[in-house]
Amino acid sequence: MTRWEGVRWPIYNGRVKFKLREFRREDFDTLWQLDQQCFPAGISYSRFELAAYIKRSGSFTLVAAAEPGAEILGFIVAEANRRGVGHIITIDVRAAARRFGIASALLETAEDRLQSVKCTIVRLESAVDNTSALAFYKRHRYDVVKTLPRYYSTGVDAFVLEKDLLSPAPEVKLLR
Repeated sequence: MTRWEGVRWPIYNGRVKFKLREFRREDFDTLWQLDQQCFPAGISYSRFELAAYIKRSGSFTLVAAAEPGAEILGFIVAEANRRGVGHIITIDVRAAARRFGIASALLETAEDRLQSVKCTIVRLESAVDNTSALAFYKRHRYDVVKTLPRYYSTGVDAFVLEKDLLSPAPEVKLLR
């Protein structure tokens, strides 16, 4: 079993214990409400838009659930196309659960899944003024490849970021 099939092992970072699992229909309202909390109007998705992305051919949704109690802490919606290009549609984490590795676990698991279906690159869009998201993606080796003027309904531009899934992670040199 690969790490994205079924339930991923529990992750514990000293403060938050959670597991990654596949989306369930009964999760939808919680995911939509979380998207509304994570993004301002005009950037967050309508119920219809989020449902359409989740149901799209080639898409998948992973959920980070707390243990015990299975409270949903975050989720990611991603898709793979036939040309070997992955797309991160959204990644959302509750404000109180940020900085505990949840977004990183969601993103890395989605990247693994995209690679398993032969994606060689993955792209995403982020508002140019979302500095925390841009710093997060930079840490995960995403590069800005272009700007989409007035991408969001609010008139805000978006950066298109891209990551080569075939290039190995750079070696980390430890200082002694």
